[in-house]
Amino acid sequence: MINWFDIRDYGAVGDGTCIDSPAINRAIQAAAAAGGGAVCVPAGIWLCFSIRLASHVRLHLDAGAIIRAAVPGAMGAYDLPEPNPHNMYQDFGHSHWHNSLIWGEGLTDIAITGPGMIDGHGLTSKGPGAKWAKRKGYFPESMAGMSAAELAAEDPEEAAMQGQGNKAVALKNCTQVTLSDFTLAKGGHFAVLATGVDHLTISRLRIDTDRDGLDLDCVRHCVVSHCRINTPNDDAIVLKSSLALGQVRPTAHVRIHDCHVSGFDPGSMLDGTFRRTQDKAPDQDGMTGRIKLGTESNGGFHDIEITSCTFERSRGLALETVDGGMLTDIRVSDITMREITTAALFIYAGARMRAPEGTPPGGIRGVRIERVRATDVDPRFASIIAGQVGTPVRDVVLSDIDITYRGGLAALNVPVPEKPDAYPEPSMFGPLPAWGLFIRHAAGLRVQGATLSTTQADGRPALWLDDVEAVHFEQVDLNNAAATPPLVCRDVRGLTGEMVP
Repeated sequence: MINWFDIRDYGAVGDGTCIDSPAINRAIQAAAAAGGGAVCVPAGIWLCFSIRLASHVRLHLDAGAIIRAAVPGAMGAYDLPEPNPHNMYQDFGHSHWHNSLIWGEGLTDIAITGPGMIDGHGLTSKGPGAKWAKRKGYFPESMAGMSAAELAAEDPEEAAMQGQGNKAVALKNCTQVTLSDFTLAKGGHFAVLATGVDHLTISRLRIDTDRDGLDLDCVRHCVVSHCRINTPNDDAIVLKSSLALGQVRPTAHVRIHDCHVSGFDPGSMLDGTFRRTQDKAPDQDGMTGRIKLGTESNGGFHDIEITSCTFERSRGLALETVDGGMLTDIRVSDITMREITTAALFIYAGARMRAPEGTPPGGIRGVRIERVRATDVDPRFASIIAGQVGTPVRDVVLSDIDITYRGGLAALNVPVPEKPDAYPEPSMFGPLPAWGLFIRHAAGLRVQGATLSTTQADGRPALWLDDVEAVHFEQVDLNNAAATPPLVCRDVRGLTGEMVP
């Protein structure tokens, strides 16, 4: 039998004017003192600063309940960012947890459940960048044309963060965690940040937010299912493996299935209008809203499965390691993509190396992607598989892939630059000399059962291979009205199979 604790019994008012977080915290502590239970947030608008979770306690939001983030000022402020000696290599948002609307650290058996709402109206989506002295690869290359003032606005001073709420939900070193059935709007820098969390279940969430939706950093044994997440300005579901915990810890044993990610105007998923007035993310590329592994990738990624997901008006799937970690055993299947704003597939091993001196570069080995259908893809960016000189991406299989690009571009005879220490995005290389698939520094690649098409004639070749070893094509169908050569090879060793031009 569950013990229920009603926050009104502890002084909460719910009028949208009084600050109710002290009462909610009292109810949580009462539940914890009783050995556990469920804290009920009934219908109403509960204006709050920091809410502190406790082990064996569920925070339940009834229908009509809204926990709303207050604006710091005369009525109060959020908990201060706790000291973290391991804050050198990732940004401020990844390095602190207490400065959040709802947070928990070192807890076990906790939950936040719906069907109510968390409204992060009073949170900030800004935060300082990493303290890493080199600062190389902090901003994407697409932001190169922005002014110093514009860049400074994206990278405020740490002193400006005191008392601010930086995240909606932040969890550190917790285990047996459930987040289910609630709606989250305007979640700050991260709607949900889970760092070092084991046995995490996230299901049936609706998130429409300013920056990242789900940031899962150094997590293990995690399932994300049946979520709908709209994040035009940043990533919807992103796995990371930073050094925020002071150790190299991979993100491993994660399954993401039956989720929908998108980049419609902020708030327009929740209100059902799905507006399209915004046409760029803050980094000056197209709308984001995707599923990604990386950018923070010190610990790497292992045993990740992404299946039965839909991308809409967003960037495509990104599998990245750039800070020394290995990306291994990744399985992607049954993906539908519509209106893709950069590359449909981006598999990239770089060497930004935001990591302690002497850390060797990581790499990618063992990626299988099958049954992907992508339409209306940005014509500038072919799907990309790229490593570095001497450290190729290895053992990638693409099977039953159908990608339709808008096409319409002319032949492009410019070299593709090597940018190993840049922030990883498909646009980092500029428009590509091929329209379908660009492969560089790769080995042991198989492409079997693929259809690549353009809706308009395109003057570039479909495939471009550079420094590629042991590549096999089988039943690759290329549909492009322009009379261009289908394949360009430069330093290709061991090309086998067949194509249907």
